[in-house]
Amino acid sequence: MTKKTATTTDSGRGRTQRLRKSKGRKESSTRWLKRQLSDPYVAEAQERGLRSRAAFKLIELDDRFHFLKPGGRVVDLGAAPGGWTVVAVDRVNAQGIGKGNQGCVVGIDIQDTDPVGGATLICHDFMDEDAPGMLKDALNGPADVVLSDMTAPATGHASTDHLRVVALLETALDFACEVLSPGGVFVGKVFKGGTENTLLAEMKKRFATIKHAKPPSSRKESAETYVVAMGFKG
Repeated sequence: MTKKTATTTDSGRGRTQRLRKSKGRKESSTRWLKRQLSDPYVAEAQERGLRSRAAFKLIELDDRFHFLKPGGRVVDLGAAPGGWTVVAVDRVNAQGIGKGNQGCVVGIDIQDTDPVGGATLICHDFMDEDAPGMLKDALNGPADVVLSDMTAPATGHASTDHLRVVALLETALDFACEVLSPGGVFVGKVFKGGTENTLLAEMKKRFATIKHAKPPSSRKESAETYVVAMGFKG
């Protein structure tokens, strides 16, 4: 008997890939694999040596708001697998390439992350009380930008998942207000659900400008969006 295959097309490159069906694979897993194979951002990330398609979200946010600058000091919260870290290292020149100002990038994640040249990566739970001190020691000075692409593991209950993401964002914001230099920038992921309004009101007190953005690379079906808070008041 001939095995059936599912065909997907990479619209970004006109390339067709075939995905073998497996009796042991769940239908949800098959759908995920088909989406990955047909996603032009996944293909481009692989071609450019980026660690994940999520890297394009930071690229697009920075192209729009211009907060990553050579010589900048950056903290990446929820760094694994390193997609945002790699972009930050490149844009602030954390490896000191050429004559431009050399920046600094420090990342943290509960999951172990493969080393990124020019970055200091900490494997630790950011929600632990000792995490901020570890980051401050590694940073050894104020930050210009704090990035948070953190999200909590899904429970399947939409309201609970939203509250957990908001709690992460709130903790990230508190940390940002401890380490940012005046004029600094905080970028955080949020899922629309209503309860984030109080948190956004607090951001408006601490930052001069608040912008909301959904990068083109963010999947349309995702409820995620990003808040870019600029001009930290100190």
